[in-house]
Amino acid sequence: MAGTSLLALIDDIATLLDDVSVMTKVAAKKTAGVLGDDLALNAEQVSGVKADRELPVVWAVAKGSAVNKLILVPSALLISFFIPWLITPLLMIGGAFLCFEGVEKLAHKFFHKDEAESHHQQQLEAVANEKVDLVAFERDKIKGAIRTDFILSAEIIVISLGAVQAASFSVQVAAICAIAVIMTIGVYGLVAGIVKLDDAGLYLARTAPQAPGAGMRIALGKGILAVAPWLMKTLSVVGTLAMFLVGGGILVHGIPGSHDGIHHLQEMVAPVAFAVPLLVNLIGGVIAGMVVLAVVNVVSRLRGKEAAAH
Repeated sequence: MAGTSLLALIDDIATLLDDVSVMTKVAAKKTAGVLGDDLALNAEQVSGVKADRELPVVWAVAKGSAVNKLILVPSALLISFFIPWLITPLLMIGGAFLCFEGVEKLAHKFFHKDEAESHHQQQLEAVANEKVDLVAFERDKIKGAIRTDFILSAEIIVISLGAVQAASFSVQVAAICAIAVIMTIGVYGLVAGIVKLDDAGLYLARTAPQAPGAGMRIALGKGILAVAPWLMKTLSVVGTLAMFLVGGGILVHGIPGSHDGIHHLQEMVAPVAFAVPLLVNLIGGVIAGMVVLAVVNVVSRLRGKEAAAH
């Protein structure tokens, strides 16, 4: 009897772990876009500090990120348990915010390019200037990165929660916790690798000519130094594109009858049916982001006029 009970318990645990694994994979796919942007933004946030302080800064932000998860994960699970109907509205808000962020990034890049370049130059000058308090500079960098992480982590956890909403509460707990741990370790491990990539390239490029395999190592180092700047740019572009796809997908699927409409479009263009959902999500995301950005700008101007009147 005891042996049978033990086997039944092991079978239940195995089934639960299998469910958790499946749900975690589903949630990871849903949040891939936000993770890409999270990676690019955090790598960008911690850049601009001195080379020997890059890893300590990444570690400080990672610890702040872990604290964020300790706040967000229980909050999300409590919402799921007590007020599950709130998940869909939160998902829609999160999707709209993602699209807004994407459009805002594009607007800032194309319409405020000089401002962005000026800010970057000021950062470089601050690091080079010995009179600048680098401890305070680092602290501001870390705080800014942790604030960014909190917003993106909230989006990821809400999207993950929506992806596993149909599962049992125990599976939801395990899947959300798994996503939070994987996200923190994975993102900040990659961020650490990215910010030190140029140092690794420089180390290899300075290999002594008489060292074994010097030619290959020097060539590899120069290649890394050439690729590193483009890697950040690529991550930023892919992250922005993914924001529209993920955010637009959340909003489109939240519209009643959208699934049937997409299926009808796929039947009309059968040879490229696979691209229809992506295009719909992308276009829907861009439109939604532009609408939200327009509303935000109008509200900001109205508040500015009210403040000026007083």
